[in-house]
Amino acid sequence: MAMPRKTRPQALAATPAPAGNLANELGSRLRLARELAGESVRGLARRVGVSASLVSQIELGRVQPSVGTLYSISNELGISLDDLFRDGEPDAPARPSGPAAASAVGPVQRSLGRKTIRLAGGVRWERLTARTDEEVEFLNVVYDVGGASCAEDSLVRHGGKEYAYLISGRLGFKIGFDEFELGPGDSISFDAQMPHRLWTIGREPAVAIWVIVNRHGDSRHGGT
Repeated sequence: MAMPRKTRPQALAATPAPAGNLANELGSRLRLARELAGESVRGLARRVGVSASLVSQIELGRVQPSVGTLYSISNELGISLDDLFRDGEPDAPARPSGPAAASAVGPVQRSLGRKTIRLAGGVRWERLTARTDEEVEFLNVVYDVGGASCAEDSLVRHGGKEYAYLISGRLGFKIGFDEFELGPGDSISFDAQMPHRLWTIGREPAVAIWVIVNRHGDSRHGGT
């Protein structure tokens, strides 16, 4: 039986943005990508399956999109998630000078100053590559206590394949009709075009290393 493409209750598609410029920078990047694509707020909202008001609020930095909403918007606009990452946290120590500085702009991504996206539902993505990579998204992913990729009665899907290795905490997965629970040291791989949902289990944040390949290879959008 065919699974629905995505359902996303409006109240859970985003949450109010915290103080600071994290949501503002993400919203500005999404707005620029939409304008460059010649797309209207209403047109984008209609295809993503959310209200025009929500798209506007995200672009203004007033709310944070959920994982599912961000994937849907970036897929519709044909942009990489890499394009949406901001610079490291404002309070991160300054980058080193001298020989260490050469490493900072080379192939090494230092633990401090990773580019970060904070999402609704208590989810944080930290990019683990020093430069944009068009072929793969390599991430440190944190699901806070009570965090989830989308609402409990909602599943999302997108192009590509996902590979995850859980470092700490416990993470629940629903892929199609099947449910799994991962603990530290467990790993999983799956076709991201299968409807899926992720959530934290227990009272400890779940931290994982994540790899997504060929995200734009989505057959629903004519991808390869």
